[in-house]
Amino acid sequence: MGQNKIKVYAYVVADLLHIGHLKYLEKSKKQGDYLIVGVLSDKATMEKKPKPIIPFEERLAMVRALACVDRVVEQKTYSPLNNVRIIKPDILIESTSHEEMSSNEYVDYYGGKVVIFEYYDGQSSTKIKNKIKEL
Repeated sequence: MGQNKIKVYAYVVADLLHIGHLKYLEKSKKQGDYLIVGVLSDKATMEKKPKPIIPFEERLAMVRALACVDRVVEQKTYSPLNNVRIIKPDILIESTSHEEMSSNEYVDYYGGKVVIFEYYDGQSSTKIKNKIKEL
């Protein structure tokens, strides 16, 4: 990757990949040149949410297959702080669905930028799971 490329870091669980994920990641890619996506491990997800239905390796492969994604990494904690410390993205993508994260302060500290997107309410893995339960 060239030195002057703007690195963007976004993260997802990506359980039951849906249009909300795609819109979020495409919008993330437009913030820079190189999109790195953290996919939360099962353990990381379970810090705040139920265990994903789709196995981690499959979720990783699905996100990797998206045209807007340049690189995929495992995110081992719900907070992206550990990955942000290693990657030092120019831009960290956050969502209004998360409370303030400690990673935001760290990004500010080294001169990066945090961009917060409105949570896409049109679809979610939880909505899909609930709809399936109703069948």
